[in-house]
Amino acid sequence: MTVSAKMSKLGTETAFDVLARAAALAGSGMDVINLGIGQPDFPTPPHIVEAGIRALKDGHHGYTAATGIPELREAVAEDIMARRGVAVSADHILIMPGGKMTMSFAIEMFGEIGAEILYPNPGFPIYESMIRYSGATPVPIPLLESAGFSFKAEDVLSLITEKTRLIIINTPANPTGGVIDRAELQKLADGLQNWPDVFILSDEIYSRMTYDGLGHCSLLEFENIRDRLILLDGWSKTYAMTGWRLGYGLWPASLIEYAKRLCVNYHSCVNSSAQYAGVAALTGDQSPVDEMMTAFDERRKLIVGRLNDMRGISCVMPKGAFYAFPNITETGMTAKEMQDLLLEKQGIATIAGTSFGASGEGYIRFSYANSSDNINKAMDRMSAAMTEIMGA
Repeated sequence: MTVSAKMSKLGTETAFDVLARAAALAGSGMDVINLGIGQPDFPTPPHIVEAGIRALKDGHHGYTAATGIPELREAVAEDIMARRGVAVSADHILIMPGGKMTMSFAIEMFGEIGAEILYPNPGFPIYESMIRYSGATPVPIPLLESAGFSFKAEDVLSLITEKTRLIIINTPANPTGGVIDRAELQKLADGLQNWPDVFILSDEIYSRMTYDGLGHCSLLEFENIRDRLILLDGWSKTYAMTGWRLGYGLWPASLIEYAKRLCVNYHSCVNSSAQYAGVAALTGDQSPVDEMMTAFDERRKLIVGRLNDMRGISCVMPKGAFYAFPNITETGMTAKEMQDLLLEKQGIATIAGTSFGASGEGYIRFSYANSSDNINKAMDRMSAAMTEIMGA
């Protein structure tokens, strides 16, 4: 068998590998606490589920337009106006089966041999995977703990060359929980005026997940780059709808027809009933979102406090998403060694920082999308392991 050489460039998402290993260990009788997978532990709110069921009962069983049902695209446009203060056309919104398709489409449009694409590191692993698969060269934007896992716009701008086609920005961020400061985003948008052919993919899947009254700053707010900005968002995290596979992309006029064509070639359309559930999510009761965020905030403070009480561990307070990204360098262990020890010896599923890029060495990612009881139990186990490693 001979497959394309580019298949060797395609990476994976370690969270799913760890999930499978954790399930196997649990199946063998180990008590495993999963703080690895980035999935809310809450059920999808009932009114959203009911809307999906109602759509099926009403006969919405067939294909929809490749772009998505009009009701949902209009609801997205209204939500963007309400939450980002920017009027957009529903004609430029494409409903996608999750967030990865918008990401992949953007990278495919600009990625080829000889091109460069900037991406956050540590960052969501599929960025680098898809960039390499496209043939382009991935150029990492280092996100440093000393800067709150943010960046200086001047440092990003210094990485741009004549080969740069696309810049990927993710705020709030996976895996660090970092949030890019509004002032730096403004400087980045202003600096990009010197690079008019460079497009931007703004991954804002965690846009509703910020803490301490911080709020979310969208790159869409900067009018001077709006004509070359691709916005990625969706329902998975905010509404606990990971399994519904529902996301969207807002595309500039210059790219929308290319994106539509990719939709037709790749997935035809998104599940019909899920789209009606998506309408209910955006237009219905938002109190379940607020309740989830209150719980995530409590867990955020709990896990960071517990981690910082351990010898050999230090953890900055995340400003967004639902991840803690503690520094483990004082333990003398690599990220992969720590991940494996915690899973195999302590029954705690985590993700090695190196799963998110080379800059993730010295860190592990915890998802605090789990109950406070389970977080405390996991921290008790980890604390005992750290005492054993570091000494009393």
